[in-house]
This record gives sequence, structure tokens and C-alpha cells, in this order.
Amino acid sequence: MEHTWLSLLPFLIVISMSIWLKNILPGLVVGLLVGSMIVTSDFLTGSQQSVSYIVTTLSEETNIKIIGFLYLFGGLVGMMNISGGIKGISEWVGTRIKTERGLLKLIWLTLPFTFMMPMFRIMMIGPIVKSLIKKMNLSKQKVGLIMDISTESIIVLLPVATAFVGFMVSLVGAGIQELHLEMSPYRVFLLSILFNFFAIVMLVIGILQTFWNPTKKTNDSTKNSVQVQVDEDEHEFHRVGIKRELSLVKAQPWNLIIPVFLLLGLSLFLLWQDGMAKGAQTLFEALSMADATFVMLLAVFITLIITFIFYIVRRQQLHEILYHFYDGGNQMMEAISLLVLIWALTLSAEDLGFSDFISSTLGAFLPAFMTPATIFLIGSIVGYFIGSSWGTWGLFMPLGLTLAVSTGASVPLSVGAVFASGAFGALTSPLGDTTITTASILDLSIVDYARYKLKISAIGGAIAIVLYLVSGFFVV
Repeated sequence: MEHTWLSLLPFLIVISMSIWLKNILPGLVVGLLVGSMIVTSDFLTGSQQSVSYIVTTLSEETNIKIIGFLYLFGGLVGMMNISGGIKGISEWVGTRIKTERGLLKLIWLTLPFTFMMPMFRIMMIGPIVKSLIKKMNLSKQKVGLIMDISTESIIVLLPVATAFVGFMVSLVGAGIQELHLEMSPYRVFLLSILFNFFAIVMLVIGILQTFWNPTKKTNDSTKNSVQVQVDEDEHEFHRVGIKRELSLVKAQPWNLIIPVFLLLGLSLFLLWQDGMAKGAQTLFEALSMADATFVMLLAVFITLIITFIFYIVRRQQLHEILYHFYDGGNQMMEAISLLVLIWALTLSAEDLGFSDFISSTLGAFLPAFMTPATIFLIGSIVGYFIGSSWGTWGLFMPLGLTLAVSTGASVPLSVGAVFASGAFGALTSPLGDTTITTASILDLSIVDYARYKLKISAIGGAIAIVLYLVSGFFVV
């Protein structure tokens, strides 16, 4: 089945069904089943193959780390909720932040404490942002967009101490080694950051939306008020008991401050320790070489244990802590199940020859100046379909480096275009973990939220293409 358009079919099914039903789960199930049936040419065997893809996904070490982190972090948030920590911080911040601009500034100000991993950042600030959105009656989509831009567009531009760095450098290194190039992988990675035009443009757009916010003619507060009322009426009895219980807890800011700073401190210390254990000589090298995904999981696990003891000492009821730990973790099961299905769907597409199909359709006969722009454009389309920056980078890095060498285009510029295309997919796709996590926390429709982000991200993508075309003439 290699080199055929059928490798696109599972993703086309997911996107079209998600737009039609405004729910991504049915499309993922159907897309996975159809992809598996094409692979096996039989319904029953295809169903078995679908389950096999899911099992394979769950047996992947990195995936299990991400799933464990999501569930444990959700449990920690649940514990901070019932202990009054989130309520205390929300009330404290709420007395000081009165406007939308103030909330958006707060989102940017949290960056120095939450930059290590996208889902870590979103889950760390999401519950507080959600409570302030509701209190101030703001647009969830706009605030969510700023939260995502300040997450995805920043983290891919940082050269150390993030979950992305090790993976990105290893991809560049593998490509350079395969092509026998005399280049330093980390130096190429550092130079490519300057050419990640999409992330840079979206960062500028996010800052402009934060600080340049002219008064609109329409009454946004009235529209939002109506929307909030509709949402509450639609889910009148949904989790009403838990919501009432949480409304009655005593506000205790320290029940959030202690766990959060403990988690941040542990994360940085364990990143350093893990990097040094892998042979790093300096702090800079240690942060680059550390396994950030495992470190985040370990840090949240230790934080959970210490926080549990801390709450017991502060006379928090044991049964309440345990109940809301599981409730908080279960609140993340929608995001977890979607990610598992997306990973499984990607496996089926690869068995259909998806990456080979993309490579063969691009060809190697491109003018040098058009190579980076072409890589970004095609990579962004694929990134939107698969919703994974890592997946897009893994598919396109070998292709991008090969095209750069064969056409004479700049290697750092082409590598930057690959990383930019992954950033586009992760930010805009309804299948992206950033979109799914933010939408889940803020109670947004995933499809509607992704469509809202795409309208703005398309502007950033168009500007990036122009920059790649212009840079193709001058950067060698």
C-alpha cells in the first residue's frame, strides 16, 4: 500500500468527521478502524489490528510517561482543589487582576516557572486561568489562544531545559550522520531557532493581542455572559455535587503555593541530576541532555507524596484527598484517550506508507531558494493532519536535510522550516495535545477551538512562507 493516497484517508476521515460532529473522538475511532482495515483488507482482522496499534502505543515508554504525567498531575490539581489551594490563589489574584489584559499579562509572567514542557505549563496555570475567565466573564477561546501561543511558540524556541531539546537535537544529529555532514548537531539546532519563523511570528502576534487590545464596538461582555449562561444551562446537573463541594472549601493559598514550588524546584533539580548522570559537564549541557519527559513524571510523583503528607498534617480529610485525587486524574481521561487514539492512528498511517508517500510526492527537483518554504508548507499540512510536532519533525527532518543538501539550500534554514512546520501542526490541529489539553481544561469544544486558532495561525503561516522565500535568496 506504500506510495498511495490511501495513506491520507485515516486523517481525512478524522478531520471531516470532527468538523461534522464537532467531536473528535468518533472520527478517531472510525479513522483508526478504516486505516487498520486497509492494512489488513478485512473487517475482523482490521479490528484486531486496531487493538494491536493501541496496545503498541501503550507499550511505548515515552507514551506511558506522558499518560502517567497527565493523570498524576490531574490528581494533584484535584487535591489542590479540595484543599482550597486553587480557590485561595484565584481569590488573591482576582483582587489584583480586573481586566482581560491583566489576565493575559499574568499568563506571560508565569513562563519562567512553567517553560519545561507544554502540557506541564498548561496544566499548571490552566485551573487558575479558568477560574479567572469565569469570574471576569472573558472569552475562553482568546485566553486559551494566548495560553497556547505562550506555551508552544516559546518552548520550541528555547535551547535548553525543555522536553523538546533532546529530541530535536537527536533528530538533527541522526540526519547529519546519515548524510555524512561535517556539522555540529547542536550548533545547527541553535542556528535553526533563528529560522523558526512561524513560532517567532506567532509570538509577536500573541504579544500584540496581549498589549494592543482596542475597545470593540460590540458588547463582548454581554455576548460572553449569554454564552456562559448557555453552557451552564446545557450542563445544569453535570458534576453539580462536586462543584458545590468545591465552592464551600476554605481558601488556603499555601495549599497551592507549596506543591507548585516544590514541583518546580524538583523539576529543575532532577533535570540537572539526570543530565549530569548522562555525562554532561556543565549545567547547560545537563539541561540539554536530560530526559525531560521522565523527569516531569518523577517530579510530579514525588510532589504528590510530599503534598499528601503536607495536607494530612494540615488536617485535610483523608477520604476527601483520595477522592479528589482520582477525580482530578479522571478529568484528564478524555485528553489521555484522545492522545492514545491519535498515536495508534499514526501507526496505522505509517503502515500504509504515509511518510514514503509524502517524500515521493515532494520530489528532489526544487530550486534552492524554494526548498525551506516548500518544506514548511507541506510539513504544516501534514502537521495539521497528525497533530504532533514530534511526529512531524520525525517525518520531515530526514527529508528536509536531504532536500537541503541536494538542492544546495541552507541546512540551518531548512531545519528551522521543519521545526516551524511541527509548531504549526501542534498549535492549530484539533488532534494536537496542546489543543486537546487546553480545550479540556477550559471546557471548550475541541473542534471549534481549533478552528478559531487556525484563522489566526494561518496569518502567521502565510508570513512565515514569505520569510522563507526571501531568506532562501540570502541565507546559504
